Amino acid sequence: MSGWMQIALYLAVLLLCAKPLGLYMAKVLEGEPTFLTKILRPLERLIYRLGGVKSEEKQDWKRYAVGVVIFNALGFLFVFLLQRFQASLPLNPAGMGAVSADSAFNTASSFSTNTNWQGYGGESTMSYLTQMLALGVQNFVSAATGIAVLAALIRGLRAREATHIGNFWVDLTRSTLYILLPLSILLSVGLVSQGVVQTFNPSAKAELVQPTKDTKEQTIALGPAASQIAIKQLGTNGGGFFNVNSSHPLENPTPVSNFLESLAILLIPAGLCITFGQMLKDRRQGWAVLAAMTVLLLMFLVPCVLSEQAGNPMFKQLGLTTAANWEGKETRFGIENSALWATATTAASNGSVNSMHDSYTPLGGLMPMILMQLGEVVFGGVGSGLYGMLIFAVVAVFVAGLMVGRTPEYVGKKIEAFEMKMASLVILIPCSLALLGTAIPLMFGTGQSSMSNPGAHGFSQLLYAYSSMANNNGSAFAGFGANVPFHNLLGGLIMWVSRFWLIVPVLAIAGSLAKKKIVPSGPGTLPTHTPLFVGLLCAIVLIVGALTFIPALALGPIAEHLRMAR
Repeated sequence: MSGWMQIALYLAVLLLCAKPLGLYMAKVLEGEPTFLTKILRPLERLIYRLGGVKSEEKQDWKRYAVGVVIFNALGFLFVFLLQRFQASLPLNPAGMGAVSADSAFNTASSFSTNTNWQGYGGESTMSYLTQMLALGVQNFVSAATGIAVLAALIRGLRAREATHIGNFWVDLTRSTLYILLPLSILLSVGLVSQGVVQTFNPSAKAELVQPTKDTKEQTIALGPAASQIAIKQLGTNGGGFFNVNSSHPLENPTPVSNFLESLAILLIPAGLCITFGQMLKDRRQGWAVLAAMTVLLLMFLVPCVLSEQAGNPMFKQLGLTTAANWEGKETRFGIENSALWATATTAASNGSVNSMHDSYTPLGGLMPMILMQLGEVVFGGVGSGLYGMLIFAVVAVFVAGLMVGRTPEYVGKKIEAFEMKMASLVILIPCSLALLGTAIPLMFGTGQSSMSNPGAHGFSQLLYAYSSMANNNGSAFAGFGANVPFHNLLGGLIMWVSRFWLIVPVLAIAGSLAKKKIVPSGPGTLPTHTPLFVGLLCAIVLIVGALTFIPALALGPIAEHLRMAR
């Protein structure tokens, strides 16, 4: 019972924090003064001056999109080069060598797209400088890019016959300075207070209690971890400083640190729903979207917890006192908090883990997998989750319009052919990439060679991996051997395409809507703030996911569960 109470407390704190944070972020994105303005405004102006940015200049959607792509392409190149030359650079006390070209390509694509998929062990591959200057910086700016694109879409929805949707460089700067940086500092201090390591000292040595003939001491990796962990959670990045991510005792040592980190995963995505309503001058719209996200999260959280509590029926036949599945979980967190993290991290495009998803029961592992395959719109990534859900809202009003024979409208804007074409791209591209990414390795034989388990579970490992990369999540079934050239190159390409082939259509929709008039609501208008619309929105998200992925899931976790039950 205490585990369920902790889950209830988590959800209560999350929803209580959403409103004040959301209102604050709305002020930031609108350029209104906040309590941090006097402190950070001079730094903001300096950044504009150094970058040659005219903060008052407005951009149409094409210029905005070009700025997004060019900035992130340069970030990709910087991360790639830093990994390749890290052996010659400072802050490398362990003497890490250059990262291989294929792994560096995959990691650069991963962190510049807010995916943070890791085919390597952080403490055995990356120097302190690479962790901070390459990966840590991308944790900030890739998350800020998502917030910026969301802000552009909101402006498109509320504009009246306008041609501009904001300024990417201003949105990027303000999101980083006023939202991500202050929250990261606060969370870093909280994590350090719980024992999360933050140091430039080299790895420590400890004598083994039971030394062997060949090994008498253990090397304990250290580093500036707390600062990166804070932004990895707040920015829905998820890349771990250590290989086992947030199950590592120096990355997540206590139940308090576990609560703070798991809360941080969904905090900004939840707050942005309120930001959406505030910027539209209709808070009901934001609460409706937040309600849909919460309902969908609970629909997968509860079965995940129950599946892990039920465990494997074979356990009791073997004479064990409990059938609960404790494999791959830390006892300091328990089953409920492990399942909560697993669903939160895959509902958001976070991907960090405090337990090994590969060790979950078939149905327990199915829940996180489906949450990714829904398109990372159940809270989702910072900014990207909400603009993905808003695209589903556009599809929902379109479907409702077909039912009654009326031109669909969303928050006063008519939804026409162009918007539906772009919305189709946003929804179908990640689905296609996930399924193609699963099929191609199987065709060439590299899928089977990377599986640590035969049969249905091995297929689940492969399907989970490419569902994760195609939806910019980053988590994995840990038994999948992804750090080979084939998966590094294919996965890196999929992550890049999935991120920016979605952003560009979203910005195109924003530009198209900005040019339209606001249509007054009438008797035939579908209210988009009611429980009826929340139910319709949830149904559309689930139907699209089910129609796309049930055949593949039947070959993996569903088949594995039926075999276990038999």
